[in-house]
Formats: sequence, C-alpha cells, structure tokens
Amino acid sequence: MSDTMEVLDEKANGAPHLEPEEIVSVKDRKCRIVSYVFVQPHSHLAPRAKEEAFAAKHMPDLGHEVKETKVFTWKISNWKKLEKKITSPDFECGGHKWRILLFPFGNSNAPPNDTVSVYLDYAEPKRAPEGWHACAQFALVISNPQDPTIYTVSHAHHRFIAEECDWGFTRFSELRKLFSIQDGHSRPTIEDESAEVSVFVRVLEDPTGVLWHNFVNYDSKKETGYVGLKNQGATCYMNSLLQSLYCTRYFRKAVYQIPTEDDHPTESVPLALQRVFYHLQTSDQPVGTTELTKSFGWKSLDSFLQHDVQEFNRVLQDKLEIKMKGTKAEGAIAKLFVGKMKSFIKCVDVDFESSRIEEFNDIQLNVKGMKNLYESFKDYVAVETLDGENKYQAEGYGLQDAKKGIIFQSFPPVLHLQLKRFEYDIQRDAMVKINDRHEFPFEIDLGEFLEESPEKSQSWVYKLAGVLVHSGDLHGGHYFALIKPDRETRWLKFDDDRVTPVTDREVLEENYGGEALNGLAPPMQRNQVRAMKRFTNAYMLVYIRESAMDEVLPPFKEEDTPAHLKRRLDEERLQIEARKKEKEEQHLYLTAKVITDDTFTRHEGFDLASFDERNWPPSDLPTFRVLKNETYSTFKSRVAQHFNYPESQIRLWVLVNRQNKTVRPDTHIPENEPALTVEVIRNNMAVRQQNDLRLYLDVIPDATKPEIPAGSIMIFLKHFDTSKQTLCGIGKVYVPRSSKVGDLATVINERMRWTPGTPLKLYEEIKPGMIELMKPKLTFTQSEIQDGDIICFQVDINEKEIHDIDTQGLHSNPQQFYDFLQNRVMIVFKPKFEEADHENPEFSLTLSKKQNYDAMSAKVGEWLRHDPIKLRFTTTHATNGSPKAILKRSLNPSIQEIISPAYGTPQATVILYEKLDVSIVELETKRSLKVVWTGIQNKEESTHPFLLPKTSVVHELTEHLAKQVKLTPGGTGKIRVFEVSKDGKTQKEFTSSEMIGNIPEPVELYAEEIPQEELDAGEVDKVISVFHFSKEVSRTHGVPFRFVVKPGEKFAETKKRLQARIGVTDKDFAKYRFALIQVATFKQPSYIEDAPEDTIYDHKFAPEDVLGLDHLDKSGKTRTGAGEKAIVIRG
Repeated sequence: MSDTMEVLDEKANGAPHLEPEEIVSVKDRKCRIVSYVFVQPHSHLAPRAKEEAFAAKHMPDLGHEVKETKVFTWKISNWKKLEKKITSPDFECGGHKWRILLFPFGNSNAPPNDTVSVYLDYAEPKRAPEGWHACAQFALVISNPQDPTIYTVSHAHHRFIAEECDWGFTRFSELRKLFSIQDGHSRPTIEDESAEVSVFVRVLEDPTGVLWHNFVNYDSKKETGYVGLKNQGATCYMNSLLQSLYCTRYFRKAVYQIPTEDDHPTESVPLALQRVFYHLQTSDQPVGTTELTKSFGWKSLDSFLQHDVQEFNRVLQDKLEIKMKGTKAEGAIAKLFVGKMKSFIKCVDVDFESSRIEEFNDIQLNVKGMKNLYESFKDYVAVETLDGENKYQAEGYGLQDAKKGIIFQSFPPVLHLQLKRFEYDIQRDAMVKINDRHEFPFEIDLGEFLEESPEKSQSWVYKLAGVLVHSGDLHGGHYFALIKPDRETRWLKFDDDRVTPVTDREVLEENYGGEALNGLAPPMQRNQVRAMKRFTNAYMLVYIRESAMDEVLPPFKEEDTPAHLKRRLDEERLQIEARKKEKEEQHLYLTAKVITDDTFTRHEGFDLASFDERNWPPSDLPTFRVLKNETYSTFKSRVAQHFNYPESQIRLWVLVNRQNKTVRPDTHIPENEPALTVEVIRNNMAVRQQNDLRLYLDVIPDATKPEIPAGSIMIFLKHFDTSKQTLCGIGKVYVPRSSKVGDLATVINERMRWTPGTPLKLYEEIKPGMIELMKPKLTFTQSEIQDGDIICFQVDINEKEIHDIDTQGLHSNPQQFYDFLQNRVMIVFKPKFEEADHENPEFSLTLSKKQNYDAMSAKVGEWLRHDPIKLRFTTTHATNGSPKAILKRSLNPSIQEIISPAYGTPQATVILYEKLDVSIVELETKRSLKVVWTGIQNKEESTHPFLLPKTSVVHELTEHLAKQVKLTPGGTGKIRVFEVSKDGKTQKEFTSSEMIGNIPEPVELYAEEIPQEELDAGEVDKVISVFHFSKEVSRTHGVPFRFVVKPGEKFAETKKRLQARIGVTDKDFAKYRFALIQVATFKQPSYIEDAPEDTIYDHKFAPEDVLGLDHLDKSGKTRTGAGEKAIVIRG
C-alpha cells in the first residue's frame, strides 16, 4: 500500500469533502470510505479464486446472508476524449440490473480534470416495482488493463432506493495519480488512455425489509401492524415494559376488565393504561404516555429520570392488583406472573427439614460468571453443603451435616427473568453494569428445576416471547424491547416510537453482551478498541409456557375492548379531527375581537382593552371566527344578531396600533361598500401582519340619526375614584372639535349623576408613562385630541384629602394610579410544603414592581391573617414550579428584582410561602432543622422542628428534643442524632460537640434513644448495624439501627432480642428473613434460615458488614440507592 487518497462516498450529484478517518452513520446517507492505491505482486485477477480472494480482502464481512455476488469489468479507452458522464452496459446481480456510472473528469466542486468520480448505479429505477429496494455491498476498482495488480479500490455498502439509486465515490482518485507512475510501479494505472473499471457486487438478503433503512417516511403500522410509544424524555424503560405487557393479551384483557366508566384519565391509572392500550390497538401513529404518567402522580421532571424496570413493573402491578379486587379481573396478575419457590435446609443423616414457601413475580438470575441462562438457573438452585465447622443445628438432633438450597414448586405461565446486569462493586464503592456475554435460548425446559411432584411430569417447556434490552452504562443509556407477539407473528423491535421487524440474530446474538462476535470489531469502526466491548445486552427476558400460550396470547376480539372506552375515545378522536381541520383551515379565517361599552366599563388598565401587555393577561372579549372572504355586510349582521341589536343601530370601528404603542379606534367601517370583505378591512384599515381584527362596537342611540355629527370626534371617558382606588370606563361621547375641554365637565356630571358644577380634573391618557393634566380653556383641536382618544377624570379634592390618601400609601390622582398599572404584576402565592387548602390557600395578588419585599409581605400577611414578620418566601423555577431560592428579608429586594428575569411568554410569577412560628429576622441567624424521632423501637414516631442558633452543638439539640419526646422510664435517657448512609444500610452519627451550623444541607436527621444493652455492651460484645430491605439488598426502607451481638448466643435468642428491639408482633415477625451482608465479598446475601442453634457472633464481621431484615415495606419510603428516587404510582 503506497498512497492513501482522500475519498468521498455520495450520490452522483456531488457532495462536500469527507475526511478518510471520519465515521458517518448510514442513516446520514454516508459511510466511511477508504481508498488505496495497491501494488499486488500476484498474477491476473480473472480466475474465480482470485476474484473471491480480492473480494474477501477489500469487502469486509458485514454479517448478512449474501443473495448473489457478481464481478463486472468494463474496458475504457481514449480516456481523455470521453464524455463528461458515461455509463457501462447493464449487468444483473441478485435479481436487479446494475451499471457503473463514471465521471472521467470528476463530479465535484473540485477544479475540472482534477478527480475521477465513480458510482454503482441502479440501472432502471423507474421500471422497478413501487417501494423497491436493494441492499448491496460493493467495491469499485480502476486497474491497468495490462497489469491488473496495479489498481485503486474503494468499498461501501448502501440501501438503493428510488430516491438514492446511485452510490459511490465523488473523489475516487486524483486523475494525475492514475495517469502517472506511482512509487514501486513500473507503469501507470491508466496507460495509453486505457483502463479497466470493475465492480465487485454482493447483493445481500434483507429478511426484515429494513436493513440500512433511513426510516424517512417509515410507517410502523403498515410494515408490522404495531405502533410505538412516544418517549417523554427518559421513559424508554417504561415504554419497553408497557409494550411487553400490551402484547401479553391475557394481561391486556384483564386491564380492560377494570371498571373505569366514571374515572378521569389523569387521575386513574387503570383508565390511563386502558387508553394507552386502546390507542396501541387502533392508532396508526405513535402513542403518547403523558396521561399515564400524570395518573401516576408524576410531574414532568419525573419523565426525565430513568428508573429500574423491575421496580416499575412491581409498583405498577401492585397498583393494578388493588384496582382489580372485586372485579372480573381479580387474580389475573397472580395467575399470569406468580410462581412458588421453597427455601430449605435438609439434614443428610437424619430425617429433619426446615423450609419456607414463598411466591415470586420474577426471578433474579446472576450473569457474572454464568455462560448462559441454563447455568444461571443451575446456580440459582445450587445446593450448599453445611458441614465441618458450618454444621446445622437441627432442633432435637444437635449439629448435623445438611443441604441448603432453593427449589421451585411451580413456574407461572408468563415468566419474567431479571438478568442481574447491575451490581455493587466494592472496589469502586458504586454500582456497575455487567456487560459479560450471557446466552439465552428461544426455548428452555425448566422441568429439572422443579421439586418432585405429580405436576413435574407435565411439560415445562418455555418459549422466549420478549427480550428487554439496555444499551449504555449505569448512568444512562437507552431501553428497547424485542417481542414476538404470538406464534404466527415474527419478532419485532419496539424502540420508542418505531416498530421494525428483526432477525433471529438481532434477538439473540446481538443481545448476549460480551465481546463482539469472534473477537472482531464490527467493520468500519474507527475506534477499534471501544468496539470490542458490547454495551447493548438483555436485562429482562419474558418466557411463556408453551402449554399455556393459547390462553396467554388468545386472538383479541372486538368485544374484549370495553364499549365505554371505545365510545369515549371515538368522541375524542372526532374532536381532535375537528380541531385539526380547524387548524388546517386557519389560514382561511381570521379572529375578530369586539370591544363593547360593557367590556370597557369592566376594563381596568390602559387603552380600551388589554391585548399584548407583558405582565397582564389579555382582556376577555367577545370573539368571532370569520372567513377572510366573508363580506362585511354578512359579518355585521352576525355581530348585530349576537349582541341583539338591529343592524341599523350599530357601527364598527377598527382599532389600530398607534406609533406610541397604544391601541385605539381609528376609523369606522364604511357601510356603502357591499363587496368589502373582512380581510380587505384588516389589510387596509388595520395591520396586515396581525392575526386578529380588533373592533369597537359603537351603538347608535338614535337609529333615525345614524350619521356622526359633522365636525365631531369620539372620545372615551374613564373615571378614577380616589376612595375606591379604581379606574373604569364610563363610555364614549361625541364632542365638537371646536368646543373647549372644560365643557366636558357638564357632560360628565350629568352622566355620573353628580351635582352640576362638581369640580373635576381632566387628564389625557396619551400612553403608559405619559398621563397629562389637560387645560380646560383650550379647545379639543388645540389639545390635539382625535377619534379614539381617552380622557380620564377625577373629582377635584383638597390638599388635606390628598395628604391623607398619600400617607396611606394610596394613589391620590390618576397619574399615580396609571404608574401603578404600568408596573403592576400578578403574583401567585402557594404554600411551600402543604397541598393548598382552607388553612394554606393558593391565591394571587396584584403588586407594583416598584414595591419591595416588606410591602409584599404585608399584603400576603393581610390575606393570610398571619404576622408578616413570620412569613418566609421562596422563588420558583418558571419551567416546572420547583423551589428556587429563599428570599432574604434583610436585603428588602424590590418586586422587580424578585420576579426578574422573566424571559419568553409572560407568565404569572409563582412564589411559595411558609407560615413560621418565629420571626424571619430570627430565622436568618438560626438553623432550621427537622428531626425524625424513632424512639427505642426503631419506628418513625414523630417529626420535631427546631430553630436554634447556628453556633449550637448537637448536645443542645438532644436536650431540646428530650423535652418533646417520651423516653423509656428507667432507660438510659441518652439520645443519638444521625443521618442515614446513602446506601440506606448504616447510621452516620453526629458527635455531641458538632456545631449544627456545620451540618451540611439538605439533611434528613433522625434521633433514637440509645438502648441500655448498647451502653452496657462489654469488650467482647459486638455492636453491628442492622437495616431493613425488601427482597433485594438495594431496595432498602425504614431506618437502620445498631444492635448488640453477644458471644455464644444462639440465633433463636438473638431473634427474640431483635424482635423486642424493633417492637414487632409475632405474626409480622414470622414473615421476616435474616441475611448477612458481607460487603467485602461479592456474594449474595447469606440468609440465616431457621437455624435456632446458629450463632451469628461467630461470623467474622468486618466493620462494614451488616445484618439485613428482609420484609415487606409498609412505609412507602423505599430507598433505591444513592441519589435515586423511588418509584411511586399514586392514581
């Protein structure tokens, strides 16, 4: 290999330059291309074996079945006299006609005669059947006709379709290099203007029909009969499970049997799930899950958190099981998914066995160190021998050799297998993903894992029905599902909103994990090392018992869908279609908003109505949807009819945006042009760019005098009432232009029914920030008053009244009130920790941006009837309403500073409030703490808030706490304050001298009474940590505690002390299991079965080893590991 060329694959119309090292996705219609000039010492290419050797060398195996391979050679002479673009004769391969497309002097933006461009071209695309495609791998070669060992080659692969029927290399080679003798050669590639252009083509089988598909205009429903689910952000884990449950038809039918007629979809999990399932059945578009997650009680942020699929499945099924009670569907989940297993210890030499039977919804199988699923099952039921120092103390028989293990009593019809791809790594002190290779079959016989019983003789063959796959690492990645919906349907890949057919290899081999096949990296990967490890692998398998398949996957009938659901969704679909049609036709319509005298009297603000104010919602105005080509006469008739006026009694004025940013009536629409359309009115009389037409309805008092008096102007009046602190519209008047401003006083006094001669002050509302006192002796013309102007009046008041109003912080004239309007903002106040109720309401207040924290606090205190100094406020994030920052009263910020910056669409600012028992001034120098008291028996009994100086120490906190809690009479009287470790397994105690100001925030503090036996523990006793978990060690709950382990004490006695320590009834305690968790080893929890003579003191406890209590979580406060939120479904 002597010289590497710059090359580029693309369509024949040329493309930008692509570096040889760049890897580009096939989906981007490009692939990585390497072009070399080769010196080949062997003889001629012609013999078949040489062709095959050449192809093997230059065309990597892509792992797909080859339909046909063909080599075609085209002899070229008189190169320099060739046309700009030439094509070879056609040849056939794989049932398709092909040809070579050659641009002898290049087909790019490079200088003419600089390069050679060569492509493989699909010969007759227009004659091919509609929707045709062909997947081909090819290598294009230009070689010396006398010595074929001198050649240049480039290879690529492509899905040829009507829109992309040629593919190849725009910069195949520089022309000068082909014409000149290169290093190590005795002759050029193109010699005597002659060369051979060859193509090696492999047409590949495409059993799924989607090989190298770009998925533009791909229709899942048409291609597979199924549709996908939209991803809300990080809900692909949920989507993959929902598709698996949907395809389990018995489950779908059971969900449909839950009565939901009177439910609301965002509040009822069963109804929301029914709706998702129905849409998956009937829609031809991907289905949304927002309603479903809202019914779970999740906020939008929850949709961006990835959760454990197994936990999500359990929580969802628990919720559905509760909803199925007392309905036709009762027991369906247990019937489908629940099996039984037995844990046992059986003595070898005497007839003694201790055992317990448990139900399971899924089985967790080890991946690490296991070659395949069969080995994982063997490992799960592996029997441990208890002998030597580890003999079993059998009741009545003393120490005995024994066998300890698990055996299955029954498997459910639908078996969910969780592959343990995520494990704790002691070295890294973190969870890690296990990407080891782990094979699983299409069919497995589980009979050998059942205990001896009459049922064992039945067939326990299970067929693979679903593979849930995770691609990525522990901290993220992507989930999708591979599902075989029934016996007849092929395997399908459900990848969020897309469903595609897949091959058997894609189901099994590509999801085993481990090294890439044969240790070879996939072809055309630049980063060879990274490609060696597979990060995409199965983490959950769904198997269906073959003998139950017809019951689990019966044909789905029309009557299986509830009639009320169909009816409800059909109605919604019609509404959606109507809205869609309305939207599609929107360009034919415009919106007319009509201001009336009635809406004007209710308006408090600038202009006649609010339209685009930044901090204030628009006015609620009568609105008409009008066809743009509707005539004015037709439209006017509709308006008259709506407001119940004769047509002759109304005229409509068009409002315009004035240069000073105000919106005012400008001209009334002429009545004498019958052909005038609404669109022409909007374009000619208003603003063409505006979507709506803004109008004022002018009611004519005397229909016999429809004309506006000559020389008059229309003025709008507003009254500012100093006593009520209100500004409202009073209507309009027509006044002669030549009359004096002062003459308005008579009209106003008459209209307001005030005593004639009541002194008034008149102001012109020019624009926000410009409200000017008018001179009564000037005429309206001299005052530059025109149609649509607004004059505001108030009763003139004396200096004392002005002083009284001002001292109350109120507005004594319209100028001040308009300033308030210009700066007003609406702020919504919500309780910070509680749901809004009568005691802690949600409400809104109108405040001025010029006001400050103290004024806001006073107003809120007045509303809540709570001392303002005992209120604390927290700002919120505009996007999701979550708490942002506590406002500091000491800074006394302005409302403007509190609400800014407000970007984008104006929204009401939301501020959270807390009612405090102490002054905010005090709070800002103190530390607020909440301590959960767990008493002497490890139960969350009560929560106690404290406000202490930041310099206080933990000892002082315990003294305050001791006064509020009930300590054991005659007990130690000592209190331990601690937080729980991130993994939920141990306490992190705070020393008595630790300053509370130094305790990091946020913190969840707990306190317990230290038991007497812990204080009395001798040097030989061990104090260990004990924690609560449910089935999996990572699913911790409750509060960990400390416990004394005594030498020589039998476990039966230890259990009694444990029971007393946590105060659990005999009935509940009988359900507890006890496990030793040894962090230093990678072992599973070692369960201490009913071994009354066992002594756990004898286990070599490392400091981090703990005792786990495995029992059901009744607290609803499961921890799932550091920083991870437990899944909660409420609806």
